[in-house]
Amino acid sequence: MKNELLEALTILEQEKKISKETLIEAIENSLVTACKNHFGKSDNVKVQMNPETCEYHVFQEKTVVETVEDPVMEISLAKAKMMDAHYEVGDIVNVEIKSQEFGRIATQNAKNVILQKIREEERKVLFSEYYSKEKDIVTGIVQRNIGRNISINLGKVDAILTENEQVKKEVFQPTERIKVYIHEVKSTPKGPKILVSRTHPELVKRLFESEVSEVREGIVEI
Repeated sequence: MKNELLEALTILEQEKKISKETLIEAIENSLVTACKNHFGKSDNVKVQMNPETCEYHVFQEKTVVETVEDPVMEISLAKAKMMDAHYEVGDIVNVEIKSQEFGRIATQNAKNVILQKIREEERKVLFSEYYSKEKDIVTGIVQRNIGRNISINLGKVDAILTENEQVKKEVFQPTERIKVYIHEVKSTPKGPKILVSRTHPELVKRLFESEVSEVREGIVEI
């Protein structure tokens, strides 16, 4: 199981560009959430996870008392001494929780926490990637018309070429490759919203730079 988890994290890190540390943090948070759903509280829950092996342990920090009134937060002196004879009233005992104790619903909720974190990180990674290309030209593939707008695939996300940013009488067919200028990249709950242009003055300038060496080298300035 630990090897499978380590392999899964490695694949996600490589394919989704999400750091293993971020994913481990999501797993730790999900385990705390599972404890809260199962026990009703998680203030005393601690998670220890080895980033190299993905071996993890979940503990409840319980206070040693003579008479237990809150079994989630307290442990009897008799039980504590069964673990270690040196424990006395007032000491803190780490009681390990086995994941199978969480129950099916708590486990499913934990999975949802992990998946939500992965989706959030994916959106952040995509936004950063395309925000770095703002004010630059890229090659996209025409997907389909959305009303009078055109959906352009830029590789990992689709961009919108609005009617106002289109050259009049210019017609594109699906799967056609075209160059566009990334005018603006916005962060939204559904991922980056990318607005592109075929009329922006910078598009013409960049096209000249890519095609004419004198412009690219600064001999001729636009």
